[in-house]
Amino acid sequence: FFRKSKGKPNGKKPAPEEKKLYLEPEYTKSRITDFEFKELVMLPREIDLNEWLASNTTTFFHHINLQYSTISEFCTGESCQTMAVCNTQYYWYDERGKKIKCTAPQYVDFVMSSVQKLVTDEDVFPTKYGKEFPNSFESLVKKICKYLFHVLAHIYSSHFKETLALELHGHLNTLYTHFILFIREFNLVDPKETTIMDDLTEVLCSSSGSSSNGSGNGSGNSAGAQNHVKER
Repeated sequence: FFRKSKGKPNGKKPAPEEKKLYLEPEYTKSRITDFEFKELVMLPREIDLNEWLASNTTTFFHHINLQYSTISEFCTGESCQTMAVCNTQYYWYDERGKKIKCTAPQYVDFVMSSVQKLVTDEDVFPTKYGKEFPNSFESLVKKICKYLFHVLAHIYSSHFKETLALELHGHLNTLYTHFILFIREFNLVDPKETTIMDDLTEVLCSSSGSSSNGSGNGSGNSAGAQNHVKER
């Protein structure tokens, strides 16, 4: 159900970039904890890497699903007619590789239902002692994390005002910081995929023991990358 996505300009002139509310200092400093997430994401001694990836990926899936549910009533087919993050539009690809243009809530439903199916599949995410992880496990984890990133980015891009109104921006910032540092620690998502949120990543993760790995190289290109609408 996962397919490689491609981005390309559609030839249209860029729309004026709106001020990003989630970058306001009064909101970026909001956290529910000041814990050093850089230490939290590191692989503990004597813990199998796949076990660590499985445990964290499953946890992030549940937390991101829960975070989205808080604003889901505002994310409708009318308000979010496409799955957009800033000037990038994402498409879903079905099992046959067919490109599907869908609304944001449809896209998120595709993501969550597909990931739910995977993390509850004993052949993919084994929980019983002695059962081996499949050879494709790390590849699947990378694809899951990429799509979970899309959901988080959409919440910031399209529903941060609602998140503020619910006073849940501290939870969102904490979840985003933890998730980004985790995927960086194990190189689970191509930095090009997360470039679109480099400005936020730089602000949130710079104070969390994060190196400039990924964001430092990408931030210089992020403005140029967002000067046109992209399709993925």
